[in-house]
Amino acid sequence: MSHYLSPGAYLPHDAPMLLLESVLNVTDEQAVCQVTVNRQGVLAPFVDASGNLPGWYALELMAQTVGVWSGWHRQQKGETQITLGMVLGARELKCVAGEFAADSVLDITVSLLMQDERFGSFDCVITAGGEPLATGRVNTFQPTTEELTTLFQQGASS
Repeated sequence: MSHYLSPGAYLPHDAPMLLLESVLNVTDEQAVCQVTVNRQGVLAPFVDASGNLPGWYALELMAQTVGVWSGWHRQQKGETQITLGMVLGARELKCVAGEFAADSVLDITVSLLMQDERFGSFDCVITAGGEPLATGRVNTFQPTTEELTTLFQQGASS
């Protein structure tokens, strides 16, 4: 049994947008989360008629794993509020088969490349049974509370 909390304890997501099932490991430089592609789990609303998960979900799985890494570190510092981070983009994002096969257990690993107070960059890989299925680099941004308030107020008035 893992000594980590569920992914939702580290992320500002609720079902059905919480796409991870468990946290396997978090270190200073890395996080590993897991999810199973099936009709019974958290990915059920997103699988296709064959039970496969479209490959474009790779970015969100990677981003949520980055969020777990960030949220876990915030909790270790005694910060209790979950904060919203943003994906600036992804580079060289590739999903080998274009989808994740039904009943596959996906391990999502993110490895810190660089970080300052507000920006981060992570190398990411999604594997099943040790086989790489998707890779890419995810770049993130941590907005201030004021920036988030401005962004959501502008979005609401559009």
